[in-house]
Amino acid sequence: MARRIAFHLNCLEQGGAERVVANLANQFAKEGYEVLVATEWYGENEFALDKRVRRVHVGLRKGDEKRTRPVQILRRIRYLRDFLKEEKPDILIPFARKALYRGLTAAYFIKIPVLISVRTDPAGHYEELSDKIQIPLLFPRADGCVFQTEGARAFFAPRLQENSRIILNPIHEKYIGVPSPVQRTRTVVQSGRLVDFKNQPMLLRAFARVHARHPDYDLKIYGGDSRDGTREILEDLLDELGARDYIRLMGASDSLEKDLADAALFAFTSDWEGLPNALMEAMALGLPIVATDCPCGGPRTIMTDGVNGLLIPVGDEQALVDGINRLIEDPALAERLGAEARKIADRANGHAVFEQWRDYIEELCGKYERKGNGVAR
Repeated sequence: MARRIAFHLNCLEQGGAERVVANLANQFAKEGYEVLVATEWYGENEFALDKRVRRVHVGLRKGDEKRTRPVQILRRIRYLRDFLKEEKPDILIPFARKALYRGLTAAYFIKIPVLISVRTDPAGHYEELSDKIQIPLLFPRADGCVFQTEGARAFFAPRLQENSRIILNPIHEKYIGVPSPVQRTRTVVQSGRLVDFKNQPMLLRAFARVHARHPDYDLKIYGGDSRDGTREILEDLLDELGARDYIRLMGASDSLEKDLADAALFAFTSDWEGLPNALMEAMALGLPIVATDCPCGGPRTIMTDGVNGLLIPVGDEQALVDGINRLIEDPALAERLGAEARKIADRANGHAVFEQWRDYIEELCGKYERKGNGVAR
C-alpha cells in the first residue's frame, strides 16, 4: 500500500516554499503516493496541484475571526490535529516557520512522524522571543529536517543538524531542456517578486550605469507586486533615473521559460534568500548569471564563481555593474558560464529531488514503524 503523505503550509500563493510543496506534491502523486496538502487559507494566485492531490482546509472557520489571537492560534492547532486524526497520514511534512510550530504541536499526542523543512535564512527569521521559546520546546520533537543550505543548518542545535538532510528545490520541468537560443537578445533580466529583500533598487541604479556604457541594452524585471512598498520605490527610482525607456517592470508571468530563454544574462541581487527558485530556473535555462553571494548560502550552494556564474558581495553596486559589463563584453565567457549553469538540471530535476525526499521519508517512516509506532488505517 502506497504511503499517505501530508504536507502542511499556510497557502499555495506564489512563493518559494509554496512552489516547492506544489512541485513535490505533484511528483509524489505521479509516483503513486496518496498526497494531501493541508493549508490555512486560499490565495488569489496559487500554484496548481495535480488532480490526484487532495487539498484540505485546516485554517480558521466561520466565526473564528471574532476570537482573540491566542484563541485563533489554538484553534488552528486543533483543526490541524483533527485533520491528522481523521486522515491518519504516514508522515506530516510542514513547510515554513509558523507551519512548523503548528505541525509539531498538533502531532504531539498523535503517533505520526514529523519531518520539518526550513525554507529561508534562519538568521533574522527564527530569532524572535517566540522562536527562542518554541524552538527548544518543539524542534527536538521533529523526527527529521530538510534544509536547503549548510548555512541554514548551522543555525540550529547539533541534534537537529545531525538528524537532517540538505535537498535542493525541484526545478519545474518546463525550464529543463529548453534549447539554447541561436542568438541572445540585448536584454538583461531578473525574475522574482518585487519585495524589499531582493534589493531591486540596487539593480536599477546599477543598470542605469551599465546602460550609459551599453545604450543598446535594456532591463526587464518579471515579478508580481508583494505590496510591501517596493514597487512604488522602483517606480519613483525609474523617474529619478529617467530610465523608463530602457528599464521595464513586466509584472508576473506564467511563461518565464519563454520570456527569459534568450536574454543576454540574468541578474540576481537579493540581500538574503533561502534557496532561490528563480536563480535555479535561470541556471536551468542556461543563462549567464551574476548573483549576490547572499546568506544563508543559497547561490553559493548551486554556483561556483567563475565556473557556472559570477558571485558578487551582497549590496555591492559597483561589483554588480562590473559583473554585468563583463558578461556583456565577453560573450565567450558568458556562453561558457551559461552552459555550465544548465547542468543544475542534472542535480535538481523533479525526479532526482523526488528520490531524495522519498528515500528520507521512507527512512524516517521505517524507523518509526520499527519502534512499533506505525499509523493504523
